[in-house]
Amino acid sequence: MRQGYRSSMESRKHSFPPIVDARVRLLVLGSLPGERSLAERRYYAHPQNQFWQLISAAAGCDLAALPYETRLAALLKTHIGLWDVVASATRPGSTDAAIRDVKGHDIAALAITLPDLRAIAFNGGTALKHGMKQLSATAARYEIVALPSSSPLHTVGLAAKLPAWQALRAFL
Repeated sequence: MRQGYRSSMESRKHSFPPIVDARVRLLVLGSLPGERSLAERRYYAHPQNQFWQLISAAAGCDLAALPYETRLAALLKTHIGLWDVVASATRPGSTDAAIRDVKGHDIAALAITLPDLRAIAFNGGTALKHGMKQLSATAARYEIVALPSSSPLHTVGLAAKLPAWQALRAFL
């Protein structure tokens, strides 16, 4: 493998700022944005990622149909926050299995700033694994929800994932 190719493929990748305000009751945490999301500087930008369809079921409105900035505002209006558990890591491509050298976000510190926070939901197993380590003792303060991943790499169909995501409405 050429040295230049390897270093560009394995460069350190950084997540985005949190989408939160003081009214957030549910915080949904992913792992680390994929290549498409990083390129577009938007959460869940890959057209095959089912996140916006799934979270729409919890929010009670079609977020996927809205322009991105309006979508984020509507998400907050429904008391849902969004962030990632990985602040930065090396990863060739977009698969969670390839994430290495993780530097995590301080999820517990963010959670403390959200006075109405009731639940923290993890979008997929990698987010759950890293997020629970970061929350440690503070996890008991919140309802913890493990969600089926919205990633197109998690090949379970939308219909099978939907009930778990719809159940998030209970926290809003």
